[in-house]
Amino acid sequence: MTSTHLWVAGVTLLVTALSVALHYEGLLWMARRFGSRRTPIRRHVMLAIITGLVALHVTEIGLYGLGLWLLLQWPDSGGIAGADPAGLADALYLSAVSYSTVGFGDVAPIGGIRFLAATESLIGLMMITWSASFTYLEMSRHWRRR
Repeated sequence: MTSTHLWVAGVTLLVTALSVALHYEGLLWMARRFGSRRTPIRRHVMLAIITGLVALHVTEIGLYGLGLWLLLQWPDSGGIAGADPAGLADALYLSAVSYSTVGFGDVAPIGGIRFLAATESLIGLMMITWSASFTYLEMSRHWRRR
């Protein structure tokens, strides 16, 4: 295993740990902030929860995008096909299509950074479903009180 692969694995591990911890803490904060209400849920509460979830996902996309961009600065770590030269905006875009598992195909990771992009797809899917489950539980808990 080359030093480039070690850098990619290290950055992937770091960004993934930060994303999962951020998501956990964000959901915990929202559950404490909005989950303890004894009154029926109001629209503004649900909008605040959804806005918070969107902010979490955008921040996580940003973390992965920053990780991709930093790795692109490392020699021989790879590149982004469809973006030459690849800048921060390209790394953020690749991150967004990877995290959401959309994968339009207009940009694609090349070389070692493929590991980070593939891991991001898995983690993005997990974080999105975690958010959906959280939203469902919050809504069902509040709607049962009516």
